[in-house]
Amino acid sequence: MAQFGDQDLERLLTDLESDRVERKQSFNGAAPTTVREAVCAFANDLAGHKMAGVIFIGARDDGLPMEGFVVSDELLRQLADIKTDGNIVPPPSLLVEKRTLRDHDLAVVTVQPCDTPPARFKGRIHVRWGPRRGLATAQDERILNERRRHRDRPYDVQPVLDAGVDELDRLRFEQEYLPALVARDVLVANDRTYEQKLAATKIVTSENEPVPTVLGLLVVGRSPSDWIPGAFTLFLRLAGNDLAAPVADEATIYGTVGDQIRQLEEKLAAHNLRGVRFADTATEERREAFPMDALRQLVRNAHMHRSYEATNTPVRVYWFDDRIEIHNPGGPFGSVTSENFGQPGITDYRNPNLAEALRALGYVQRFGAGIAIARRHLGERLVFEVQPGVVAAIIRGDTP
Repeated sequence: MAQFGDQDLERLLTDLESDRVERKQSFNGAAPTTVREAVCAFANDLAGHKMAGVIFIGARDDGLPMEGFVVSDELLRQLADIKTDGNIVPPPSLLVEKRTLRDHDLAVVTVQPCDTPPARFKGRIHVRWGPRRGLATAQDERILNERRRHRDRPYDVQPVLDAGVDELDRLRFEQEYLPALVARDVLVANDRTYEQKLAATKIVTSENEPVPTVLGLLVVGRSPSDWIPGAFTLFLRLAGNDLAAPVADEATIYGTVGDQIRQLEEKLAAHNLRGVRFADTATEERREAFPMDALRQLVRNAHMHRSYEATNTPVRVYWFDDRIEIHNPGGPFGSVTSENFGQPGITDYRNPNLAEALRALGYVQRFGAGIAIARRHLGERLVFEVQPGVVAAIIRGDTP
């Protein structure tokens, strides 16, 4: 992301008519919410500027910097969290900086237009009409949906051309996915057709051309693996320490991504029992061989970040006597490399819209935190093998 020069920022700071600028005197009170609304609106770029929007923290409405405003490391961290806290989906592309303009320090947030609009903040689509900001109308949504069709789209919102709308589970979409994704008050006031709702949530390409997307089939499809090869999960429990060992249990798990995650986690929980203690205790004590919180994070990460394009390979989970291995097809993506994989703050999204869906459905609480949570529980027991076409998370068994 290119940085604005000081002259460009000073010009934007004092341009009171620009619809690409938001100014806040501080990041206190209601500002954390209104700043996120502004980030969402800039990401949607309803006016079609195809240029970044800028939010100045520490500036008055008339464009003058606040006297004595302090840009602390904590403020910069809070602003950077806007990208990863999961409230704006798909995660916005933004840059947070401390800049000195007119001899005063300001915090500057630069927001790039979203490649796959509409972006939502807590289930609501925020846009700008000139200097004003508000919620998108049905017509605004149609504009954003049409714009998405003419951009280079991630694979997860590409159309599956031979599939029809009847491949989507309407009941699941309307009663499970839509209420999870869109705020309740927006749904109550919603006069959109079924096709418009599908298009607005990227389940189909457009209301006039309702072809299911990869996302649509993965999230509410009746049988995703019929259309997306490899969109299933393989589980093996092996009685030994290598793949030649006898198979103690196996399962091939089909269904939506949510179905696969849920059933795999149930399978892991069923095997994850080291022992039960009854003696010297008033209640039964169950000991886990592996911390389930860590396994959940790694399983969900595998399904969210895997490649669904040009591969017939499923997510594979091998449970050996001495370890668990979770393999997902697709190596490092974007800003993530083999060298920086797993480092704090380094994250990118091969499937940004699937990430949005899993966040809405409750499988992701905070973007970019899965590996950190798993490492907190596992420490050195967790290692990653990162190759160009596959990532394997290996969890070593704990010494009894």
